[in-house]
Amino acid sequence: MTSETDRFISSDPVRRRLRRLTRAERVEEAVAFIRQFAAESGHSARDTEQRIRDVRRSIRTTGSYWHSADELSFGARVAWRNHARCVGRLTWKSLQVNDCRMVADCDEVVEQTLTTLRQSFSGGKLRSAITIFAPATATSMPATFESAQIFRYAGYMLDDGAVIGDRLNIELTNVARRLGWTAPDVPSAFDLLPIIMRAPDGVRHAYSIPSDVRHEVPIRHKSLPALSNLDLRWYAVPVVTNMVLTIGGIDYPCAPFSGHYVVTEIASRSLIDPTRYGLLEPIARAFGFDPEEHDRSLWKDGALTELNRAVLDSFDAAGVTIADHHSVSDQYVAFAQLEHRAGRTPSGEWSWIVPPQAAAACPTFHLPMVNVNAVPNFYVSRHVDGADLAIDRTSLRDGKWRARYERLKRRWRHWRRRRDRIWQRA
Repeated sequence: MTSETDRFISSDPVRRRLRRLTRAERVEEAVAFIRQFAAESGHSARDTEQRIRDVRRSIRTTGSYWHSADELSFGARVAWRNHARCVGRLTWKSLQVNDCRMVADCDEVVEQTLTTLRQSFSGGKLRSAITIFAPATATSMPATFESAQIFRYAGYMLDDGAVIGDRLNIELTNVARRLGWTAPDVPSAFDLLPIIMRAPDGVRHAYSIPSDVRHEVPIRHKSLPALSNLDLRWYAVPVVTNMVLTIGGIDYPCAPFSGHYVVTEIASRSLIDPTRYGLLEPIARAFGFDPEEHDRSLWKDGALTELNRAVLDSFDAAGVTIADHHSVSDQYVAFAQLEHRAGRTPSGEWSWIVPPQAAAACPTFHLPMVNVNAVPNFYVSRHVDGADLAIDRTSLRDGKWRARYERLKRRWRHWRRRRDRIWQRA
């Protein structure tokens, strides 16, 4: 790798997140993906081998290759199937895939993403959908989203250190202000930030969210009206934008994915976590619990249960799809059973799959899980979860010696990457 390329990579914050594959590794993942696609889609051996030859030739001459529309749709669905941190994968085959790889301009990326959001909202009957923009190559990078999701509530740090809104988004709020966004004269805890994009040249742009996609649900409790005094609300559709989609050695850093919420994501985490809204005590008081009592009074448990009930009822009243943690846990068990029947190891990360509310009452609590880290998949960064992704050799039924060889090769690659990072720091 030349020093010029090193400088180019180190200066690009998006490219620094991407997995670094050698040409041999890219070919290896590409061939494994094409064979998997052929096996699960029923393609002939002759067509498969011809496709593999074409892919090898393309990577050898250009360093990359282009997925067909069918390969892209299959790869996105399998990436969802493989992603260990998602509990709602039972319906992975129904994922709506929108191929927008020819769209590169920031304005067009935002418009196409919002168009997909309008379609997938479907009057509140939410459908899982992904919009895939151009892949990253050695010489090009698509426009990307700056935030973890399309919808983000502002966080305001006051002079006395207090925070109004979402603590997670304090820095994002400052960025939005530098890009020209103006906060309301009287800031609230639930001010939606604009969409912030990073263009291929690194310049950031802010886009106002149109009113017709600003679907928010006010949180009310049917029998405990004091909760209304807190003016709680949450956006209806989670659209994840910070995950890189990787398929057959090709990375798609701009692939917004929309689904629907599990109630505990809002009621047991976002509104409660001290690093987010930290509203457990005021919510408990609204429900008639006394936070000053000893923990043995279980005031926290009671408040969380009532808040989960309020969020469920509020989304139902608004006609917006939301899952409860018991039903979605049952669905995950069904998904795991189907994967076993198909001869695959279901990938799961226990701390993400088991809900934070009534965990022991859900069947996932007692279910053994392993994160296979198989590709295709989604990842946030090679520094966080991308470096462990690899071909799932267990599904290929390799022999003992082949499996041992692959383990040693993988360890050697990890060691080499760690060594390179140490040398770069030095």
